This record gives sequence, C-alpha cells and structure tokens, in this order.
Amino acid sequence: MGTNGSTMLEPLRQGLPPIDPSAVSSSASCALPARYEAVRGARTFTKATLGQWELDDRFDDVALVVSELVTNALRHALPADTAREPAQEPPVRLHLMHWTSRLVCAVRDPSQDSPAARESGEDFSAESGRGLFLVDSFSDGWGWHPLAGSLHGKVVWALFRLG
Repeated sequence: MGTNGSTMLEPLRQGLPPIDPSAVSSSASCALPARYEAVRGARTFTKATLGQWELDDRFDDVALVVSELVTNALRHALPADTAREPAQEPPVRLHLMHWTSRLVCAVRDPSQDSPAARESGEDFSAESGRGLFLVDSFSDGWGWHPLAGSLHGKVVWALFRLG
C-alpha cells in the first residue's frame, strides 16, 4: 500500500495526534532518543499503552511494525552528525492513536525523504531493507506525510483495523 495521502490522518501532517476528543478515543506519544536502544523503549511503551487500551491481543503485530518504523527512522532519517546522546532533544517521536475500529502507529522523524520500500526483484534474504515489506505485511495499510507548517520532517504511519 504505502500511499502518500489520507484525510483520516490529516492531524499527523502537523506532527501531533488529534486533539479533538471526538476524533480519537485515545492517544499516547513518547519521544525517542537517537540511539538504537530506543527501539526497545518504543516496544515497552507500545506494550503498556496497548495494555491500557485492552488491546493486548494485537501486541505482536503492532510491536513488530513499531520496531520497524522506529528502526527505519533511526537508521535512515537522521543525519549522520546527529548526536546520539541523552542530553539532546529526541529527534524521533512515536504516536499511538486508538479509535473504536482502528489503531494507528506513527513515527515522526526529521527527514523530508520518502521512505523507500524494497523493489520486487531485490534479495529478500538480505539483513536490511525488509522493514517496509514487514510493515506492509503486518498492518492493514501504511503511508507517510511530509510535516506542514514550522515542523520539518515526515510522519510514517501504519494502520491496524480492530474488531
């Protein structure tokens, strides 16, 4: 899937989860430092949040997708000179949004570059490059949006249908 547009996710263009309580049942977000240990933190945050929302049965698929999106942001979206120290403002942010019939995981990063999915003829046994293929396989859809206004970067999101 991986489309570059969706009115359902318009609030992500501003880099923030929807604020209108009627638009979303629940939302949560966390800042992630520019270190690969952040992937574990994102999974822990996801597990706790899904537990609060009584969506524990979706954890495996959602955690896999969250791990891939965060890993991609850390590996491909951060400039090489990004300081990977705790004192710096975290450049990556994970948003989880829950409606009655859907869940959206979104990762914001500072890069304006489009996420690149593996081409159909490429070697799928390679160690890297499978992330968006896994996101596409385990979610019901995914896409990305460049951020608007004063925010720079993009949001890559994945949708899960519930129920």
